[in-house]
Amino acid sequence: MREAKTFDILLLLVLGLIWGSSFFNIKIATYSYEPFTLALVRVIFACIPLILICYFRRIKIQAFSKNWRSYALIGLCNIAIPFVLIAIGTSKINSYLAAMLMSTTPLSGSILAHFFTKDEKITFLKSLGIIIGFSGVIFLFLDDIVLSEKNYVYAFITIIGSTFYSIGGLLTLKIKNKGNENVTTSTTIWSIIFLMPFSFIFETPWATNPSIESTISLLYLGIVATGVAWLIRFRILTVNGLVFQTQVAYLIPIFGVFFGYFLMEEIITWRAVVSLFIIMIGIFIVKKNNKGLNNGIR
Repeated sequence: MREAKTFDILLLLVLGLIWGSSFFNIKIATYSYEPFTLALVRVIFACIPLILICYFRRIKIQAFSKNWRSYALIGLCNIAIPFVLIAIGTSKINSYLAAMLMSTTPLSGSILAHFFTKDEKITFLKSLGIIIGFSGVIFLFLDDIVLSEKNYVYAFITIIGSTFYSIGGLLTLKIKNKGNENVTTSTTIWSIIFLMPFSFIFETPWATNPSIESTISLLYLGIVATGVAWLIRFRILTVNGLVFQTQVAYLIPIFGVFFGYFLMEEIITWRAVVSLFIIMIGIFIVKKNNKGLNNGIR
């Protein structure tokens, strides 16, 4: 892996920008689309460029091989469930709050890794980072301007969604030697298989009369925030490695707050700003002492 150059840093910024912008687009998409359908369309559009990559690189897609159970479980935990939960949560809270809460993925990932991996045990510094990071979340929940009795449950749902990313990351470690493109494509295919019946049975998407704004946001989520973003992520991982790629975790909540304030005109309080600062400090400490657990944020 090479040392990051100007173009590599620019790509990382673009990835943070794309993923940070996904939250206000999720918010707009939920105005017309229900969560299962929203998640389904996202992964369908994401799956197209992934399949094309595997085809042109002659990479065998092993979604239905003897390891299909692993791909199916990862597709469920790392894509289907978090996409649905994040859509549910973001529908009732500010989009920038969703971005901030999603940034806790490295924190919950470190806790889970302590119990389910051999080489990612919690150290004193890691525990300090986790405590600091989650104290920022607690401080955020004390802000009765942006969180109240009506929507704090949806904030918890968003956190649960981020935790499933961590679970999916841990499961992915077991088949990491199967190739990044194959694993991502295979798990995406399985997420479509899981989401489609729920969308068709419980939400009847064919009867939806969506607005143009919601449709544009949903297409953006599928094509850009999921499909194109994963392609950029592939390139960064290949050229610069996992450690460099995970730095995007610092950019996502910052861009999320920026878009929420300027495009969605969401109220940003001083408590939210302080909470973001505290959470970022906690993430920095945890990441500085991680050996490389990949808790992908999308």
